[in-house]
Amino acid sequence: MREIPDEAYWGAQTSRAIENYPISGERAHPELIRAYARIKKACAETNLEMGRLDAALVRAIAQACDEVLDGRHFDQFVVDVYQAGAGVSFHMNVNETIAGRASEVLGKARGDRSAVHPNDHVNLGQSTNDTFPTALHLAALAVGRKLSPEIGLLADSFGRKGRDFAAVIKSGRTHLMDAVPVTLGQEFRAYASALASRRAVLDRSLDGLTELALGGTAAGTGLNTPPGFREKAIGRLSAMTGEKLRPAADPREALQSRAAAGDYSAALRGFAVELGRIANDVRLLASGPVTGLDEIRLPAVQPGSSIMPGKVNPAILECLNMLCFQIVGFDTANMLAVGGGQLDLNVMMPLLAYNLTKGPQLLVNFLPVVRHRCIDGVTANVERCRQYLEESPSVVTALTPRIGYAPAAEVFKEAVSRGVRVKQVLLEKKILTEEELAAAMTPEALLGPLE
Repeated sequence: MREIPDEAYWGAQTSRAIENYPISGERAHPELIRAYARIKKACAETNLEMGRLDAALVRAIAQACDEVLDGRHFDQFVVDVYQAGAGVSFHMNVNETIAGRASEVLGKARGDRSAVHPNDHVNLGQSTNDTFPTALHLAALAVGRKLSPEIGLLADSFGRKGRDFAAVIKSGRTHLMDAVPVTLGQEFRAYASALASRRAVLDRSLDGLTELALGGTAAGTGLNTPPGFREKAIGRLSAMTGEKLRPAADPREALQSRAAAGDYSAALRGFAVELGRIANDVRLLASGPVTGLDEIRLPAVQPGSSIMPGKVNPAILECLNMLCFQIVGFDTANMLAVGGGQLDLNVMMPLLAYNLTKGPQLLVNFLPVVRHRCIDGVTANVERCRQYLEESPSVVTALTPRIGYAPAAEVFKEAVSRGVRVKQVLLEKKILTEEELAAAMTPEALLGPLE
């Protein structure tokens, strides 16, 4: 016999997990808990429909699940995120907690397993092996659906700045060297487009998680379930979640393979890499104010140094970069986990469940801050942009159709070696007149036809 705290709904298996896995102190994401509550309710109601559980018992289980869905009893889910393979420990924590609360609903003691049994009743027709991948998908979907609109809002913020900066002509840069002119607005609109593209990839990968393993039980054969069980249970989950969920085309594959989770992880990594690149660009454009580019100014959110008075750093974007790096790290672990399955089951699912809810949640939490406290407040340093444009020898590229590539290259080299503007060399050598040069250096001529 094991001693269980009086306030606990859970029982012996959860107690063993607490002892075996005192690792991180981190607990399951709330959406994973809610996903399991939905699964247990859907399965209990399906078992009632199919004559396998009586109505009073199912009502008690459903009430316990509804309370969890309302945010109650979260303190009962105490198993560390790093735990037994496949998530057996967390799954039994769920079964025991639901059983304990359902027993109480029926007027019995929390630990009275004769009233509601974790395995015989709450887990009827289920296994860790099919419920955990189902919960993993549902939880990742729930957090991912929150992330997607936040990405859209951030893209909108960059797009608005792109419109605001449409008339700010500046020197472009390729290879970190001076290049032909662009507008600051074009750069910011490109950032918006990149974010929107990555959002679309993420949404497609989320749709891959709507195929569920539920009903496959231990090895994908559906052992201990009646015909039609998985279709009915997944139909109930669809109604609960509002997602168009469907049974796995091959229930054996649904236990063996976590490829859909890997696809989602890869999409998250791709988004994080792109977002981190954009954050780096914005930091570069704002660098200075004297020895950097200083083409834009970021809102000052906090002092930047404990020793240098007045220093202000791009702190919001630095934090964003760190989150992006973390998500790339999560993906590396996820790819190892996806490839770490053996034979009829991938047992690395707890790591996937943690990473695929933790990583997106970090972004859900912080992207609004990035919008409100950084991007929405970006201003253009128009004078600095004009100065760089006028001093950059690369503007000569716009004159190559008129004067030829080789003469333009000679003008470029002389301007750089003498430290003067291209305009001065062109006029000194009488290659162009003032009027011809003015006509060739208009915004329309400099920017090309694609604007």
